[in-house]
Amino acid sequence: MRVILTSHGSTGDIYPVIALAVAMQRAGHQVRFATIPHYQQDVEDAGIEFLPLCPDWEQADLSYWMGRLQKIRTPIYQLRELYVGAHQYIPEMIARMDAAMPETDLVVSSYLFPMNKGIADRHHVPFATLAFAPHVIPSPDYPPENLPSPAWLGRTTRRAWNRWMWQTANAIVDRVINSTVAESLRAAGLPKVRNFFSKPAEQVVVTLPESIFRRPDAEIDSRFKFTGYCRWQAPEDPALDLEIASFTQGEPVPIITFGSMVYENAGATMERFVKAWPADRKIIVQRGWAQFPRLGDESHIKVIGKVSHDQLFKHASCIIHHGGAGTTGSALHAGKPQLIVPHIGDQNFFGMEMERIGVGLRLGKMWWPDHLHTNVDKLLSDPQRPQRAADIAAQLRQEDGPAQAISALESFVAHHRAERATASTC
Repeated sequence: MRVILTSHGSTGDIYPVIALAVAMQRAGHQVRFATIPHYQQDVEDAGIEFLPLCPDWEQADLSYWMGRLQKIRTPIYQLRELYVGAHQYIPEMIARMDAAMPETDLVVSSYLFPMNKGIADRHHVPFATLAFAPHVIPSPDYPPENLPSPAWLGRTTRRAWNRWMWQTANAIVDRVINSTVAESLRAAGLPKVRNFFSKPAEQVVVTLPESIFRRPDAEIDSRFKFTGYCRWQAPEDPALDLEIASFTQGEPVPIITFGSMVYENAGATMERFVKAWPADRKIIVQRGWAQFPRLGDESHIKVIGKVSHDQLFKHASCIIHHGGAGTTGSALHAGKPQLIVPHIGDQNFFGMEMERIGVGLRLGKMWWPDHLHTNVDKLLSDPQRPQRAADIAAQLRQEDGPAQAISALESFVAHHRAERATASTC
């Protein structure tokens, strides 16, 4: 097959798609990854053909927009802000994707740009989406995230209530997206976005392990297929590994990584943290998009830059992170207990999930610099969490998410071709 994969966002939205692209290419498919030039080097280093989309943003631009999103508390308004930021680039994005369709047998897109479905449908190309978090999957057995579903209603009434809540969420999100991009869609001859949650595509690949994240006995549409993690890691840095090993002296230490989260005053946040963290306890802080600075001569605190999660987390006693889908997956694969500090979007969901499965705790974003040490003590004082984390890591090593995703996509395309062949003979 000739496949276009496309995704936008931080590395948590990009690296899973690189992993899928590499696996598909090894399986004999011809793959192109369409995304912004910021990730071109990562894509090409993985041996995948890069298809450039706009905007041509640098790190400072990405950090700026992430900062704007983090100031908005309501997910619906966060989504609207995302499309406001992308609005002026959407006509060119549509044009570039449209031009690539004649040489394509399958389009696989992240959830966040549903207009790609209209482009693929116009060219009769099978279209699938990727979901990196299960809370976007509608079901009558639970409501949309952060919305109520009173237990006292009784199961039958509650299921009807949940269905209505998902229909309402569909309508609201569709309206939010269309209010921002409808003009661009109309100019390109594309339909408005419909059924963002319930019918984003005929095939939705959920890149998470079903045994961990699917709610027991929950009814979900068959279009949603859990396949397991698709993980890609940047190349390891042997020199940095030696540097970290020298710092830790072979003893696991807590590690902080907030990925793409940004802070208006990272220096002030770091000052609070340094003041509160015990001087006799070592810890590693990854700068991330926040660019946390190194302060003074604190020999017990090591600040580092970009590094592979797998390389970094093997030195961890516990992992303090923001709860992003990709970082949560890396922490689970590392088999270490987690302290989640949610900042935005689905991060609180993943924090709750880590509490539910017994590997982690949550800590508020406003309070972590001052109270991190006491919460790390609480996390590590219970031997059940490290053991549970190790057990889940062993379970995850048995799965092959990319292979499962490819199998689902190949079956989907075969079914699509069979339907078209049948329709053409009628």
